[in-house]
This record gives sequence, structure tokens and C-alpha cells, in this order.
Amino acid sequence: MTGRDHYYNKAKQEGYRSRAAYKLKQLDELENVLDRGDTVVDLGAAPGGWLEVAAEAVGPDGQVIGVDLQRIRELEDYDNVETIRGDMTEPRTRERVIDAAGGTVDAVVSDMAPNMSGEYSLDQARSLHLARQAFETALELLDTGGDFVVKVFEGPDVDEFRAEVETEFQYVRATNPKASRDESSEVYFIGKGRLTAPIRPGDELEVEIEDVGGEGDGIASVEGYRLFVPGTETGETVEVRVDDVKPNFGFAQRLDQE
Repeated sequence: MTGRDHYYNKAKQEGYRSRAAYKLKQLDELENVLDRGDTVVDLGAAPGGWLEVAAEAVGPDGQVIGVDLQRIRELEDYDNVETIRGDMTEPRTRERVIDAAGGTVDAVVSDMAPNMSGEYSLDQARSLHLARQAFETALELLDTGGDFVVKVFEGPDVDEFRAEVETEFQYVRATNPKASRDESSEVYFIGKGRLTAPIRPGDELEVEIEDVGGEGDGIASVEGYRLFVPGTETGETVEVRVDDVKPNFGFAQRLDQE
């Protein structure tokens, strides 16, 4: 097809505003980013294809907030979508999003891309800058266990960026949805399970075992966060190394048994 590929035509036939709608559909099918009743923030939302997909996925009890510097034409068929025209690097825009969401959100998705100059190294650097802005926004808005999707062009410092995202989520997956153009250099990172725990894997600390769980592991509390420590008993104070951190609890091993 000359310039108008399969997903372009599919979007026209099925009533989506852009072929990019199928990228979000495929990303969601892969990692279940959007759930019924979720509150979702879509960064760089114009012209609205991702908004339509998100609105359908979260249903009437969910909420979708789209943000873009460009005006987003009203989505008349979706009562659960609100759009904000503004720059997410500006505090005022972030405050408007937080007010619209009524607090933390369940997912932040970003398909932002720079205005293309034709010079790949420059476009890639700008893409990475936008991805970092989206990441900072996600850290500010996401609730514990929330998910993050972001697009970036492959190139220098992308591995470093992925490593930064990995420190804040239970795991991160890189993928290229089928709806991406064959010649595209874009890659999407999907961060699952926003971590807000006060500890990270590899941390060593002293904890007091306050209780024993049903599986026989000791339970310590670190700033209200539950940490399971095998081979311990109530009342013990032990030095541990954190092995695994999940959104609401983690696992550690006592150092004197290694």
C-alpha cells in the first residue's frame, strides 16, 4: 500500500482517529496495562487514538485524561474522557492533571514524539528527552502498582533510560507492536507495578521480626512496608539483604545464614 498501510485503513474502517490506536491495543494485550475502572493519563494524546482505546478499556466507571500542547478535538462518543491543553513540564499543567484525576492514577501512557527534523541523532535525542519527561510525570502521578508505557527512538542512552525505569517498577518489558511501521526505529517500554517501597533489591538493613506468616516466614515492617524473612522468629532482630521487591511486600534473606 502506498503510504496508506493496513492499520491506516483499519483505523478508518473502525472509526479510530489514528493508526496508532492499534499500538496501544497491542501493548495492552501484551501486558494488561488498562483495566476496567482505571484512571489513565495519556501524554501527547492528540489526535486522540490512544484516548479512544483507553476509554473503551476502562469503561464508563473509569476515567481517561489526555494532555497535549495541541488542541484535541472533543471525543463526543466518550463521556469518560477529559482533555487538557498544556505542557506537562509546567507545574500548572501537572496541577490541572492531578486535580482532574482526583489524586493518583493507575496508568500513564505516552506516545509522544518530537517534531521530526530529518537528522536522526537530533530526533533520537529529543525523543529520549520526551520519554524522560513522561517518566518523571509517571513517578509523580502513579499509584502503587500502577503501570507505565512510553515510546522512545532506539539509540544512545536508551539502555541507561531503561535501567532507570527498572528501578521504579517491578519489571520492564521492551517491545515493538505489530502496528509500528516496518521502517520505524521506535521501541516501547512497559513498566509494570510501580514500586513505592522504601527499600530496593540489594539493600542491607537491620529489622525486627514482628510476626510469623502462614507460610512460616518472619514478617518485619520497614516504614509500614511488609518484608518477609525466612528462617526467623517473632522478636528476633536480624541483619538482612533484600532479594525481591513487589508493590506491597518484599522478600529478604538473613545475612548470618548465607
